[in-house]
Amino acid sequence: MTTTNSAIDATQIEADARRLAGSHPADIVAEALKRFDNITISFSGAEDVVLVDFAAREAERLGRTFNVFTLDTGRLHPETLEFIQRVRDHYNVTIEAYYPQAEAVQALVREKGLFSFRTDGHQECCGIRKVEPLGRALAHVDAYITGQRKDQSPGTRADIPVVQLDPGFGRQDSPLVKFNPLANWMSAQVWQHIMAYGVPYNPLHDQGFKSIGCAPCTRATHPGEHERAGRWWWEEATQKECGLHSINLEQ
Repeated sequence: MTTTNSAIDATQIEADARRLAGSHPADIVAEALKRFDNITISFSGAEDVVLVDFAAREAERLGRTFNVFTLDTGRLHPETLEFIQRVRDHYNVTIEAYYPQAEAVQALVREKGLFSFRTDGHQECCGIRKVEPLGRALAHVDAYITGQRKDQSPGTRADIPVVQLDPGFGRQDSPLVKFNPLANWMSAQVWQHIMAYGVPYNPLHDQGFKSIGCAPCTRATHPGEHERAGRWWWEEATQKECGLHSINLEQ
């Protein structure tokens, strides 16, 4: 039965988080798709493809379609752009791309140049290239699904639940529900699924990139380094959120 946002409150979501905490990610995706018609999947062009794979299997069983979006910041690796198209073709699903406002990008570059984030911190650039477009992507949905995992960033993601309310985005008159089906999976489990089911993945992973974002702010990691060490590597680990998951910093 589809749930409308008017019936959602924090107490219910907290109960859902406890109930689903031990569930397989595929089952969490399945419940999300059953409960919400107006739901979308956030696809970053990295290992979030596992979510698309789960959703494709469930959508086929239910006889319905599902929605996917991605944020094209204008500074993604060419390999990431090719990968997005490959996932689109593999699953025969539309991946709607959201882009930053050209005027805001031009103003930032005009005032501070192309690499201001290396001295000023990444928040301003990410705010323009990621956070504002995400706001548009989520402005008209009741719920969305992300690929966050607790082991991705111990400094900021260690306590994320499998479902929560996201007050930072969505409509002002109703709460936005955020599903994190992979929250309790380790990176190894994600890759076991990718390999076992022939799921396409970003070729940058084969070049040592464990976590993939914009090209200027992502590097391959060294042996023994945490996967998020390659993101904004000049900044403190506790600051390695771009603003898409600002609720993590608040919590």
